[in-house]
Amino acid sequence: MAEPSDFAPSSAVVLGIETSCDETAAAVVVRNAAGEGRILSNIVLSQFDRHALYGGVVPEIAARAHAETLDDLVKTALDKAGVTLQDLSAIASTTGPGLIGGLIVGATTAKALALATRRPFLAINHLEAHALTVGLTDNIRPPYLMLLVSGGHTQLLLVEDVGRYRRLATTIDDALGEAFDKTAKLLGLPMPGGPAVEKAARDGDGSRFDLPRPMKGREDPHFSFAGLKTAVRHAAMHAAPLSGRDVADLCASFQAAVCDSVSDRVRRAMQAAVDLLPDKNHRPFVVAGGVAANKAIRAALTDVAAEYDFSFHAPPLELCGDNAVMIAWAGAEHLARGHVDPLDAPARPRWPLDGAAPKAIGAGIKA
Repeated sequence: MAEPSDFAPSSAVVLGIETSCDETAAAVVVRNAAGEGRILSNIVLSQFDRHALYGGVVPEIAARAHAETLDDLVKTALDKAGVTLQDLSAIASTTGPGLIGGLIVGATTAKALALATRRPFLAINHLEAHALTVGLTDNIRPPYLMLLVSGGHTQLLLVEDVGRYRRLATTIDDALGEAFDKTAKLLGLPMPGGPAVEKAARDGDGSRFDLPRPMKGREDPHFSFAGLKTAVRHAAMHAAPLSGRDVADLCASFQAAVCDSVSDRVRRAMQAAVDLLPDKNHRPFVVAGGVAANKAIRAALTDVAAEYDFSFHAPPLELCGDNAVMIAWAGAEHLARGHVDPLDAPARPRWPLDGAAPKAIGAGIKA
């Protein structure tokens, strides 16, 4: 357990709070003057049982659950870290994007603690927190190319610096995590869909069903997964009634198509990024977000990175999904640069990392 005396005077100790969807989380990290970090605590409480009956996350239930449990989680995170509120340098909270009710619960708690302790408040973009996690886990500094893959977003971005992001591509329909979840639901697998499909795919034949590789060969690196999801539905209908073998083979075929499609899109982005990252000795490729935990996708993209002389990086599995460690770390990174936020900083259900990026045709709110 850490003691306050363990921290150098130039170290920043940051409490992070995450309530953007259906995980309630609190964590404490420390960042030293050299930019190196350490996790002091990481507490995540899943709401899975509360939403299972409905087949998806119910925003009102999620917000109520955050309000009921967050205070205790913050206390647990502080106790496990061995610090008090007075030992903190700042308090960070996700303020977007996400479900507005949950965001308000987390932000209000963080602002109240900041006001009571006279500590700076940091309003953190959930997507940026995913993007910066490798700075904590792998000591990777911008610039780097990143694939952000989650339930709500699938984007290729150039991470130029903390707070500076250039979107190179996005999905024009479903996000990859959304496609995994819908495939799982179609095949009668439990939620969360991504891990369920990956588990079933391990026992399946990925060559049995001839599924499309959306956007493969296109010059632009945008993504599309709606057609693949529809192809899985048609294949399932033709094979019905589905046996356990059929489900495993469909999952394996779906995952193989995803790996091929995503690999092709990343290759296109890497071809462009060679000019954007001219330092041949520093060309990191980072995969972040909940879907980054998929081992088949990691393996495929590790090979792609090697083809183009990029180093491959992804957070450890426990930090791929929603967590407060990444929120605290993003807060520490901003604090180190003198960035703090006012207590009236709003919660934002939509908050793109690159607000100036041109709209991709068909992308809608995911642009």
